[in-house]
Amino acid sequence: MDKPQARARAAKLREEINRYRRAYHVEDVSLISDEASDSLKKELFALEEQYPDLVTPDSPTQRVGGEVAKQFKRVRHENPMLSFNDVFSEDELRAWWERLENYLKRDIKPEIYVEPKIDGFAIELIYEKGILVLASTRGNGTIGEDVTSNVKTVEAIPLNLEDAAKIKVPEKLIVRGEIFITKDEFERINVHQEKEGEKAYANPRNTAAGAIRQLDPKVAASRKLDSIAYALMTDLGQRSHADEHALLHKLGFKTDNKHHQLVHSLEEVFAYRNKWEKNREKLPYQIDGVVVVVNDKMLFGELGAIGKAPRGAIAYKFSPEEATTILQDIKVQVGRTGVLTPVAVLEPVEVGGVTIQHATLHNFDQIKRLGVKIGDTVIVSRAGDVIPQVTGVLERLRSGKERTFITPKRCPIDGSEVVVEGAIYRCANKDCGARLRETLTHFVSRQAFDIKGMGPKIIARFIDEGFILDFADIFKLQEAEISPLEGFGEKSAQKLLEEIGERKRIDLARFIYSLGILHIGEETAHVLSKEIKGEVRKPTDLLKTLGNVSESGLMQFPDIVPKVAKSVSDWLKNPNNRDVLGKLDEVGIEIVKSDRPAGGALSGKTFVVTGSLESMSRDEAHSRIRALGGSPSGSMSRKTSFLVAGSDPGSKLKKAKELGVRVLTEKEFLDMVS
Repeated sequence: MDKPQARARAAKLREEINRYRRAYHVEDVSLISDEASDSLKKELFALEEQYPDLVTPDSPTQRVGGEVAKQFKRVRHENPMLSFNDVFSEDELRAWWERLENYLKRDIKPEIYVEPKIDGFAIELIYEKGILVLASTRGNGTIGEDVTSNVKTVEAIPLNLEDAAKIKVPEKLIVRGEIFITKDEFERINVHQEKEGEKAYANPRNTAAGAIRQLDPKVAASRKLDSIAYALMTDLGQRSHADEHALLHKLGFKTDNKHHQLVHSLEEVFAYRNKWEKNREKLPYQIDGVVVVVNDKMLFGELGAIGKAPRGAIAYKFSPEEATTILQDIKVQVGRTGVLTPVAVLEPVEVGGVTIQHATLHNFDQIKRLGVKIGDTVIVSRAGDVIPQVTGVLERLRSGKERTFITPKRCPIDGSEVVVEGAIYRCANKDCGARLRETLTHFVSRQAFDIKGMGPKIIARFIDEGFILDFADIFKLQEAEISPLEGFGEKSAQKLLEEIGERKRIDLARFIYSLGILHIGEETAHVLSKEIKGEVRKPTDLLKTLGNVSESGLMQFPDIVPKVAKSVSDWLKNPNNRDVLGKLDEVGIEIVKSDRPAGGALSGKTFVVTGSLESMSRDEAHSRIRALGGSPSGSMSRKTSFLVAGSDPGSKLKKAKELGVRVLTEKEFLDMVS
């Protein structure tokens, strides 16, 4: 988007993110999922990176936490309680490390401390002479809330350090950590809520935060909160982040160090993060990623902070199961039974570790229920291995340019009337869906693009799911779309996608045949390929070459009769077909022209092959003929030079004898082409 569009979008994003943050940090209420909120913040951060002058002092990217609630005493932190910036991929983490080296203007030898990122509530603890005297929330990073009475109910937080300490406790000690509710305790609380006829809590993080910010400490005590310490702010001689954790453990704080690790490469960080993404259910508490910290304290201090976050640490989040993106269009696909289904075309977004471009909208009633418009910011979900779906609309982010989707009254494939049967919309032509399937099956067939593993049943399934609506969509298929389907899986999906990727380069004759133009068989496609004058490197080049030849001009080509010439001309003039060629350009289809050798041994000779050959298939026989400059043909005429007769030759043998065409046995043919 251009700068004025970016400015307007950033303003709306700031407004909404601040609304969500206030609800989350001050009122302990989640208006949208953390993942969807992260997605909006990521979009705002990207806009501000692209246009730095759009950054405002009150931008969410420059803030740390929420506002301080009025009912609590205000506490000023000696050092700001910063929060982490987020990354979601290996490339983003590598970019973070590169920024560190650029900032220091030198290479950094990786020594990195990694630990699970607990989805809890940040807290600061101040001890004087070993006694807990103050506990405060992060607040806005500079000023927090005094919640000492409630924090004292958390059994994992020591009230007196002298009893557990194996080192001398200084006069004043500042520790930071996380307060949370375990999964089991959260489940127990919600069971109790349901028994009492009360509303269940949405998530453990907000439940923990709500307990800590209660005016009555008895409520906090009833929640059985837990805590883990992760930072020692007082200098006790620690030289590394690992030292901090060891000292905290000695002082009697719960650290869960057995799950932490010191690593020496980014590859080890990736492995650590991926391990916990797969095994997070084994932990008693919820985590939403891992924390990645430069271990050396001196180097960490030298890196300083940028905005709301320290440069030397970052949150490497797990792949979100929800994200926000722009709904660019709604397409209507027709299944093999003629049922019409709306499919969301999305601005690409990563959900569940894969890039999503399409999502299901289920049916037309769902569009009405969601109130979704083309151009909306939508929430896309992909929990587990299910097919991505649009689950929500962020109406407050609308710019006014969004368009209402019009439910079709005519089938987008053949223009037939749409019949409504309850929630089902169906094309009145019962053969409509089957025709689309046949067209796409022809396109991927052995004589055309030759995409192995994509037979009629697979194509029918992809059509029904809304993954492919035209030729180009085949080359846009995503692993995330395919792998959840029955009979597939990660490996088979990858194998099919690799096969599709390898078929983007195609011979011109095969390409012409693949389009399914009426009356255009393999041989006619080869004739057209040979006679085309001019360069054809991409699909739309056909419009500049073959499309500029009149019907009468086409009839000057060998074996092109009037009905074939008209069919080719009509196809190329059709706006829908021109659009198809344009889409194939966009997905990177590359065309090569394999000219037959001039002056070959069979140059000027026309062959018809009939019956079954023992030594080769008919396609192989045709290939050998073309390789030597000859022309295979599917029909007999006086211009035919030879008939190659295999077993069970049929009526063509009789026709050849009537026309006086020379008949070759398989052995004679082999002698000729060997």
